[in-house]
Amino acid sequence: MTIYKTAYRSRQFWNSTALSVIFLLLSVIMLLPFILMVSSSFKTSAEIHAATFHLLPEKLTFHNYTEVFANGKWGRWFLNTVYVTAVVTGVSLLFNSLGGFAFARLEFKGRNLLFMLMMLGLMIPSQITMIPVFLIIKTFPLTGGNNIFGFGGTGLINTYGGLMINHFAGAFGVFLCRQYFLNFPKSLDEAAAIDGCSPWRTYFQIYLPLSQPLLATFAVLKITDMWNDYMWPLIIVNKEDLMNVQLGLTVFKNEVIHWELLMAGTTVVALPLIVLFLLAQRFFLEGIVTTGIKG
Repeated sequence: MTIYKTAYRSRQFWNSTALSVIFLLLSVIMLLPFILMVSSSFKTSAEIHAATFHLLPEKLTFHNYTEVFANGKWGRWFLNTVYVTAVVTGVSLLFNSLGGFAFARLEFKGRNLLFMLMMLGLMIPSQITMIPVFLIIKTFPLTGGNNIFGFGGTGLINTYGGLMINHFAGAFGVFLCRQYFLNFPKSLDEAAAIDGCSPWRTYFQIYLPLSQPLLATFAVLKITDMWNDYMWPLIIVNKEDLMNVQLGLTVFKNEVIHWELLMAGTTVVALPLIVLFLLAQRFFLEGIVTTGIKG
């Protein structure tokens, strides 16, 4: 019996060691692009274009970072990105959690059919809907010189509203919230009804305070999505004062790409998201674990 236990423990040890080595290698592979980005941001242009590659810079220089902020309106671009990201994240948390609450906790006719139709949105690539959404933004009534029928002006093009409005809600966010709200027992709704709570009061005073892991998870995902958004701002704005940080990086990509400046700018742009994830990691992992589990 002792021999079997020893063999079992030895097998467990080697299995655990093998998995650790595999995960370590995968981590290095995933971190390698980030390491190359940060390393290149401290190199000179001559060293980047040299025939011999060095992972670490031979001579550390901070000139690239000072040069980055000397080119372009980075203060304005960061302010635009923070503003758009904060507004979209806040409104998205409200709208998507309300939709998820309705599909998970309220009984109404056609609920399952509506949910299935909404889920079809997850199967449609955003590139397909980009042109129709742009036309809706351009013909938005009573904005940008448009009349009540949406003609005569530019609508929400070159406005903060145009950057944000199509990100306020989506099928994925409603689905994520619905799956989380399904975890709560039905007795919670019955107790709220006995206490005279309306659905609105039940949502705001009971479910919302119990949904911190969900809200933190969705907030991290939404902030990451908005902070890294490039394609939609590229389409909807052409004014420098409305550009976000991702569009700001294009100032280093002209006829000649200045790789050392581009890598320095990318490092600065990526830093806030790294700090955010480290701060919200506990809530993020908890939300990922509990969202898909139906109690």
